[in-house]
Amino acid sequence: MKFIIPKYKGENKGHYSPGVISNGLLFISGQLSIDPDTRKVPDGGIEEHTRLALDNLDRVLKEAGVPRSAVVQCRIYVSDIDDWDKVNVIYSEFFGEHKPARIVVPVSKLHFGCLIEIEAIAEVN
Repeated sequence: MKFIIPKYKGENKGHYSPGVISNGLLFISGQLSIDPDTRKVPDGGIEEHTRLALDNLDRVLKEAGVPRSAVVQCRIYVSDIDDWDKVNVIYSEFFGEHKPARIVVPVSKLHFGCLIEIEAIAEVN
């Protein structure tokens, strides 16, 4: 196993690794809509939260040297399923023509007051 830990300025006290490469796959832990450098949650709505969670996901991919096009699956947790259309637009912009397998899970509450959390699995070449 290889552990992928981007260089964050903020301290994360959680007992986990942002990414783990094992058997040709990169497993990316759930990326909340919190800035890992400042530990602040955006003031805006679901659009800002989604962009930040995807930026955090991208940061782990880049640290591992893995392109977005290698993402096989995403699991998305949203605190309000009525926001799904807005999330889907930003998600589509992030991935472009690439369409990983995906599941959307509505939840009642996420840590730190975040509105979204995204985890992923990607192939590593």
